[in-house]
Amino acid sequence: MISDKIGQGAQVILRAIVRALGFFNVKPNHLTMLGFIMSIVTAYVFTLGSFRLAGVLLILTGLFDMVDGMVARTMNAVTPFGAFFDSIMDRYSDLILYLGLIIYYGRHDRMNYVVLVGVVMMGSVLTSYARARAECLIPKCKVGFLERPERIVLLIIGSFYFMDPVLWVIAILANWTVVHRILYTRSQIRAREKAAAPQPQVTRENQSAMRL
Repeated sequence: MISDKIGQGAQVILRAIVRALGFFNVKPNHLTMLGFIMSIVTAYVFTLGSFRLAGVLLILTGLFDMVDGMVARTMNAVTPFGAFFDSIMDRYSDLILYLGLIIYYGRHDRMNYVVLVGVVMMGSVLTSYARARAECLIPKCKVGFLERPERIVLLIIGSFYFMDPVLWVIAILANWTVVHRILYTRSQIRAREKAAAPQPQVTRENQSAMRL
């Protein structure tokens, strides 16, 4: 995915940041909370229409989102609750960012884009929910193009250039990712059921009938 390539290129910088945070004994959950607070500030900036400043803040927010897990692994502080807390705060952060865009478009009487951002919100939430629910039924469901890192990158691009077409891209691809995960989960469940189904045994009577 795009996020993987971006992550590989920034590994040197991220490791230096992680070492510095570890030296000052910054807790991973504190970074998660700081990223959430940054999302609130970014959403407020969106409501004001200062999109370029919001783009800069989004980059900083994304940085916190990337390093909290790395800090947890470096400090041997990985816990089930930490992963759960990070996931929940990510969902809150996403929705707050989109809420800022809804307020901006509502203030400018662009109701079609208020609805569009609502569609983006549905796709964004259901992308993660579809994976979580699917992985209760199958081992893994990470198919689809547009996960959270890709959505954040697109929002950054839209903040610096033009947000309207970016929202259309996110709305289409996020909801297509949900559909893709539904279809993938169905195919995996059907394949498992087919493999587990008992095979019909050929009896002597059936063999005789086949010869005749």
